[in-house]
Amino acid sequence: MSSYVLAHRDDEEAFEVLIARRSPDSEATWYNFPYTEEGQRQMQEVFRRKINGEL
Repeated sequence: MSSYVLAHRDDEEAFEVLIARRSPDSEATWYNFPYTEEGQRQMQEVFRRKINGEL
């Protein structure tokens, strides 16, 4: 579903369905990267890997 939303960024209904399926905050994975250039790079890498299904 997330790959569809990425490919069809104007499909608001698909985006809303994706958001509705997310885990509750109590089950979410929280990342606490420092607000530095290196921390931002690490955060971008984690997001890239999540989007690509590597994590």
